[in-house]
Amino acid sequence: MTVRLPDLLDLVRAPAALTVLGDTAVGAVNARGAAGGAAVPLALASACLYAAGMALNDYADADLDALERPERPIPSGRVSRKTALRTGGVLTVAGISLAFSAGRASGWVSVALAASVWTYDLVAKPTRLGPVVMAACRGLDVLMGAAGPGWQRALTPALAIAAHTGALTVVAAGEVHGTTRAAAATAAAVSVGAAAAGVVGAGAHTSAALVGGAGYLAATLPSQIDAAREPDAAHARSAARHSIHAMIPLQIALVARTGAVFTTAALLGVQLAGRLLAAARTRGDVT
Repeated sequence: MTVRLPDLLDLVRAPAALTVLGDTAVGAVNARGAAGGAAVPLALASACLYAAGMALNDYADADLDALERPERPIPSGRVSRKTALRTGGVLTVAGISLAFSAGRASGWVSVALAASVWTYDLVAKPTRLGPVVMAACRGLDVLMGAAGPGWQRALTPALAIAAHTGALTVVAAGEVHGTTRAAAATAAAVSVGAAAAGVVGAGAHTSAALVGGAGYLAATLPSQIDAAREPDAAHARSAARHSIHAMIPLQIALVARTGAVFTTAALLGVQLAGRLLAAARTRGDVT
């Protein structure tokens, strides 16, 4: 079976990979004040491991997607399950290799991250531990960038991104059949908490952290409140989609709190690229 590149990109949710590029930068600048020379390989490692998770997600959910989302690459016949599994494996190896190229400490964290990704997709996703494992994935992604001297200073940002991810995962579970008012309201409360975490310890850069936090809340809070009012599938999908894209504003807020101007500007560029890609996207979803 010949697989077209656009179908593989659809399998791994390529546009959504932009939302993980800033995780390791958040970890690095909070730990040591700068992203450093390892910024590019670590960002690429994050993207590879994220894409691996998307491929494995569709491999594991192929039967369910045939009923609920027949337009996805596997049930539509555009990509085979074997190809999805192979893609997940290749991208996992690539991500770990890139992380080790940036440093041994980051490499070992990437191994833990990869194990968490595979555990989520193949074991934990349908269980109550699913959101916890997914949250751990994003927290470890931040710590992959922080690995090394000063990594403890990145714990609060890592927890903020992990909490946002866990809440998002709970709401996203209702994309087909609807969520609950409690889940959406909890996600909104977590978003407020994550924004507040960006301000704590910002010191001289409190104003930048406040502006960043406001941008993050503007990106994620309205759709979560809407879902809390009307927890049907359409509002759950909207909340999930907005929460995924809000990862970048959250990263911007957590970097701005350190005064890292260049890294903040780079993430603003990533955010702009994501908006342009979203506007040009004609099919598929980011969840």
